[in-house]
Amino acid sequence: MSSDQESIFSEYESDTSQTSKLLRKFKETPFVPIGMAGFAMVVGYGLYRLKHRGDTKMSLHLIHMRVAAQGFVVGALTCGVLYSMFREHMVKPKE
Repeated sequence: MSSDQESIFSEYESDTSQTSKLLRKFKETPFVPIGMAGFAMVVGYGLYRLKHRGDTKMSLHLIHMRVAAQGFVVGALTCGVLYSMFREHMVKPKE
């Protein structure tokens, strides 16, 4: 192995805790935690409203909650992709 490859592997192995990996991913893609939080909020709200849904059928309620949760996640991912495209193509990074 060359010394260049050893430095890459040692850098990767030194950063192995799950928390540090998660924080690094959140810094690289800030819209992923927004999508995850939105999904959790929609699911929590859906579970809360499940008890007080009135005369709405359960299957209809679950379908609406699934669509809302998926819509929030897809919207957050789309915003994240647009943000990264803007950052890479419009704002020229210093090389």
